[in-house]
Amino acid sequence: MSVRVIQPAPSRRAVVTSAAALAVALALAGAAPAFADEATPTPEVTWGVRAASNDFGDARENYAYRIDAGETLDDAIVIANYDEVPLELDVYAADGFTTTSGQLDVQTRDESQVAIGKWTSPEVNRVTIPPGEAVEVPFTLAVPANAEPGDYAGAVVTSLAQPEVENGLAVDRRLGIRIHLRVRGELAPALSIDDLKVEYAGTLNPFGTGDATVTYTVRNSGNVRLSADSAVRVAGPFGMLPVDATGAAPVPELLPGESWQVSVPVAGVFPAFALGATVSLDSQAPEDTSPAPAAVSETAWTPAVPWTLLVLVLLVAAVVVAWALVGKRRRAARAAAEDARVQAAVEAALRQAADDSTADASGVVPDASEPAPADAPASAVRE
Repeated sequence: MSVRVIQPAPSRRAVVTSAAALAVALALAGAAPAFADEATPTPEVTWGVRAASNDFGDARENYAYRIDAGETLDDAIVIANYDEVPLELDVYAADGFTTTSGQLDVQTRDESQVAIGKWTSPEVNRVTIPPGEAVEVPFTLAVPANAEPGDYAGAVVTSLAQPEVENGLAVDRRLGIRIHLRVRGELAPALSIDDLKVEYAGTLNPFGTGDATVTYTVRNSGNVRLSADSAVRVAGPFGMLPVDATGAAPVPELLPGESWQVSVPVAGVFPAFALGATVSLDSQAPEDTSPAPAAVSETAWTPAVPWTLLVLVLLVAAVVVAWALVGKRRRAARAAAEDARVQAAVEAALRQAADDSTADASGVVPDASEPAPADAPASAVRE
């Protein structure tokens, strides 16, 4: 294969749409651009790209290959110049990665390439395209014999040979087509949930609810690119008072070895002394992936003591105990007073009985002029 001119150039809309490419502006001093499937042409970009039509198919949105380690394949990219002057572009391959926004991006040409960016070689590194025409640039993808089985991502990229300068910054405008490569072999699709934590912030309302925050990291621990639907639930012991999170966004497609940090707020959680946060992932793999990825679930716990409610309960309990103690003391005082009265009456009766007994023993005759007591026994009255 060799670089060849195609006349006339495809329409601007057809090239950009069918190529599934993205035109982006990259400030060399800033971050790398997002690299997505769909794009809208911008006035600054005067060229388009698409995958060449060949034995791999027509009107392909991207490059998708499944080959064995040690194999080599040849393909091509078509680059069209929409401008009225010749256009000079660099052509290179780059490794892909997932950005913090969940999109596929590719490394810059100056970064170290270890997979697709290293294994893919365009036939030329720079091409000049006549105005209104298109050229087809072949490239070779050679997978080394020691490549690990699994999925890889990258892109064939075109960029201006001389970066533009805007407001004192060098701007690199790039168009590319992504490459999805699967090296055949034993597949092990797997996601893991790492560093799962739950924090709870209560409320001063003793009968109110608080807010929990669940944080965790999803890691692609296998060798297949995976995405996942997420579910987060916070509940007390034995699953009591469960609350499902409404802000658990899906996990974007992660390449093997990549990770995705997640923070999910959960409102309306009752402090049940202990709270468990359960994260569940329903993993999704590309078609024809075998074995299918397994579902993943992990749980972490945190204390959640309802301090305001606990203090209120303790205060009520203290009032009840104090009231009971006061009542007990009052009853004890009344019982002691009654016992003292009875004791005094008993002692008085005993003294009276003792006095009467003493009088009988001394033989003292009562004065006849004095009437005998009404309750005195008859034998005590002497004639």
